[in-house]
Amino acid sequence: MASSFSPLIYFLPLLLLDPLFSQANLHRSKTLLKSSLMSQPSTNATIPPTLFFEVTKPINVPNTNPCTLSVLQHDFGFTYGKPPVLANYNFPSDCPHQEFSRIVLEWNATCKGRQFDRIFGVWLSGVELLRSCTAEPRATGIVWSVKKDVTRYSSLLLLNKTQTFAVYLGNLVDQTYTGVYHVNVTIYFYPAVEKVNHFDEKWENLGSGVGSQADLIIPFSRDLPLNDGLWYEIENATDVKVKEFEIPQNVYRAVLEVYVSFHENDEFWYGNLPNEYIAANNLTGFAGNGPFREVVVSLDGEVVGAVWPFTVVYTGGINPLLWRPTSAIGSFDLPTYDIEITPFLGNILDGKTHKLSFGVTNALNVWYIDGNLHLWLDSKSAKTDGKLLQHDVVPLGVSSVSDFKGLNGTFVTNTTRFISSTGWVKSTYGMVTTTSIQNLSYSNSMVMGKDGNLQIVNQTIHFDDFVYVKMPASNVKSEKSLKRFLFYLYSDNLDQGNGTSLSVANFTLGFNEKKFKDADARSPNSSLRNLQEGNGVMVVKDNLVVSGVASTQQTYNYDGSKFCYFRNVSSSNYTILYDEVRNTCNKRTNSHFGFGLYRWWPFLDRKAFLESHVIDPNGN
Repeated sequence: MASSFSPLIYFLPLLLLDPLFSQANLHRSKTLLKSSLMSQPSTNATIPPTLFFEVTKPINVPNTNPCTLSVLQHDFGFTYGKPPVLANYNFPSDCPHQEFSRIVLEWNATCKGRQFDRIFGVWLSGVELLRSCTAEPRATGIVWSVKKDVTRYSSLLLLNKTQTFAVYLGNLVDQTYTGVYHVNVTIYFYPAVEKVNHFDEKWENLGSGVGSQADLIIPFSRDLPLNDGLWYEIENATDVKVKEFEIPQNVYRAVLEVYVSFHENDEFWYGNLPNEYIAANNLTGFAGNGPFREVVVSLDGEVVGAVWPFTVVYTGGINPLLWRPTSAIGSFDLPTYDIEITPFLGNILDGKTHKLSFGVTNALNVWYIDGNLHLWLDSKSAKTDGKLLQHDVVPLGVSSVSDFKGLNGTFVTNTTRFISSTGWVKSTYGMVTTTSIQNLSYSNSMVMGKDGNLQIVNQTIHFDDFVYVKMPASNVKSEKSLKRFLFYLYSDNLDQGNGTSLSVANFTLGFNEKKFKDADARSPNSSLRNLQEGNGVMVVKDNLVVSGVASTQQTYNYDGSKFCYFRNVSSSNYTILYDEVRNTCNKRTNSHFGFGLYRWWPFLDRKAFLESHVIDPNGN
């Protein structure tokens, strides 16, 4: 019984033509279903490369000509286990401007052949600027671009000195995996239309610090030289990475930005099985520790914040044809998570060395984590004072219920977390009291059926942040962010006889966020509803993938106070079926964030599917 156990996420790798097993780095595990579809050389050299993209709103840049800096050009071939590619970074000397309203980093890449997806990172002086996943190529070639607003790193990007720019993309090239990633990185500096330098505006976008850039950024990453990325590797649930640091004594605000990605046995952590289920069925080679994960951030040994990450699916995950050409939400620009550290400044303004640490609850190998500490300095004083007034960490509340017999059963996990901190800082701007609150809840239901060949995962994360700031004039500024992360997966392995089976996957992926500049307001200043739904199937015969088909539909709806953006796009097997874009808000579309008809797709006519024409694994 156990030997036939093969739900989609945990399907053992198929061999030869299309091994269903890869990931966003070269760490490998037979517990993961991922795939790099075989791409044979094309006989038509005139076919243009396919454009891959992640759906997101355009960056709002001013109507001015930017200063342009080409930072790096490199071909990433056999780079796994080798040092990051380094380049000297200097702010362009021919740029006449002093202040900039927007700075944009652009990653452009092309690739042709066959290759797995690879995770990569971009750092400047140890500060991570971008974490992303490569697109998987095809025989005729692909091209993709990532644009990221990096204005919050202005204090670093505008330094008048030579700095080290580092990119790690661990790739492997051999007779089978032929794809080389040809990369160009460019930074655009858009001049400010008007000068902005008021204290009150230093507290805009309180939870992220994006509205006003920090004066100093301290990286929490590994130091060069390395034969890997600058991120820390979390290997298990007891592994804690610690870095010592000290801050200037004139800081009046601090925000920690955390970068997170998950790989190997925890790449699909949201579908990992409970340990008691694995043990009872004598299963081997399957990722366990259940489906809940939490990144824990501690300062001098005390928990100051938590990250419950969004379920990023890399471009080889579940069924690679789902992400061709529209990539999964967050895969080309992985989200970062901000923790307000200001209440704790009173503990670390003493000029002494302190310790920041990262750990992951229930972790299996491997998590890549690092962080950037954004600091605002009082330019009129050499020293500020502060005090932590209150700090409450409610113990992690976990409820787990398992009901299974043999390989069939149901599993429900619910978790809550609450962290609240208040502290004051006195500077030449006066005394400012800051309260930071994190309120998180998690629900995951999992069904195992058909003697382990069927798995259904339904997960929701509520990730709410609140920041309240009492200003010197007794007025209170506040902000809140309400995030909802949705993930649904139906995976089935269907025996068709004669050594043929269907591997079926249907998914829903949602990133939903409302931002309020007044935490007590009823209506948000901006809202984002980003939803993907898709279905895919691979026909497997004698452990070979002989054909496959997949389609993905996505609606992206951003409603801001001054800008709205709507996009509705559908794709199937490298082809865009339709693509609607609007720059005006349609309130009726805001209500659509439910689950669509794709959930019922597994009940299609299997015989009709097998007899129909579907894409061949060569991607041609």
